[in-house]
Amino acid sequence: MSDPSPSPAGALAGIRVIDCSRVLAGPVCTQTLGDLGADIVKIERPGMGDDTRKWGPPFLKDEHGEDTSESAYYLSCNRNKRSVALDIAQPQGRDVLLKLLETADVFIENFKVGDMARYGLAWDQIRDRFPRLVYASVTGFGQTGPYAPRAGYDFLAQGMGGIMSVTGEQGGEPMKVGVAIADVMTGMHTATAILAALRHRDATGRGQYIDAALLDTQVSWLVNQGLNYLVGGTAPGRLGNAHPNITPYQVFATADGHVILGVGNDQQFAKFCRFAGREDVVADPRFATNVARVRHRAESVAVVAAIMQTRTTRDWVDGLEGVGVPCGPVNDIDQVFADPQVKARGMEQRIPGHPLTPEPVPTIAYPLKLSDTPATLRRPPPILGQHTEEVLAGELGLPAAELAKLKESGVI
Repeated sequence: MSDPSPSPAGALAGIRVIDCSRVLAGPVCTQTLGDLGADIVKIERPGMGDDTRKWGPPFLKDEHGEDTSESAYYLSCNRNKRSVALDIAQPQGRDVLLKLLETADVFIENFKVGDMARYGLAWDQIRDRFPRLVYASVTGFGQTGPYAPRAGYDFLAQGMGGIMSVTGEQGGEPMKVGVAIADVMTGMHTATAILAALRHRDATGRGQYIDAALLDTQVSWLVNQGLNYLVGGTAPGRLGNAHPNITPYQVFATADGHVILGVGNDQQFAKFCRFAGREDVVADPRFATNVARVRHRAESVAVVAAIMQTRTTRDWVDGLEGVGVPCGPVNDIDQVFADPQVKARGMEQRIPGHPLTPEPVPTIAYPLKLSDTPATLRRPPPILGQHTEEVLAGELGLPAAELAKLKESGVI
């Protein structure tokens, strides 16, 4: 019996998400759900839209090579969505949103704590009307605790959540990660929680509330560094590119550049020493085991650093990979997208059909490969309000006269 053909619809086809989030954490969540087949209706304030539309340059170019209104930042996390320009702060806008929620499986928002209650849209205010709805709130600090009223930002979460204390060179200033990783991870975790809640809803008929916070997520992915403290009692510090529990496991200078050497166990270290022609090093009791190398970190790193400078980056990468020792280059982003493995995996994609440019819009693909229900790129990131009439008239059935009144009053 042959394998079934992959479904073009996606695993989440038939799931509708009403998305009142903006910037990054919420949009990462909903783009993930959209890639997997869900219908994402992005609600944006008329005339303003998602803040990130203006976060540039660079901006998408039009047919004349001029900047459009759409930033690369916005494009990075808003594909597979439809945009409805709707002011939910106005009573008429609230009523329209409630009609949309009658068609929805999931509602996600990232307003400050208390804002949705002022609009009559908080979970406790609408749960009886929508008992099957999965409702997710994404904030900086969650719905409870002394910091709950504060506005949340990725940079603050990285600082308060500890990752900056272990990122950067030893003795240097605290350093954030080069992308808004607390936002991204919160979006990913929220997507996972939504899928779990949908599974529960399908089994019981009951929706539920998801309280997602940047700080909580940031603390959660301290992983081994967090446990190093909880078990050992000493707060870890910055080690640059070194690993707190393994050595050598860092960037080293070579004869013509830099390379990552990732020795994960004592067998790999012995292979490295043999390849380098330095079996005397692995015979030294200070370096024979990982425990010994970590305890003599300064000496072991100095020995390996001197060895690494004797050959070129290409010599080390080709030679060590050939004997089973993890080793790789440090790529700039242009080199990433030129890498043959990245190309083979299809990580750079383009989506046709954007209304502001005749060229397909570049995007970074959903990274996981599902055999039967692969992720799909169905829609480029929408311009503000692109689908307002399509959704409100075509799907909700609002008459033209009502749409005209809403437009005149600035609700849509």
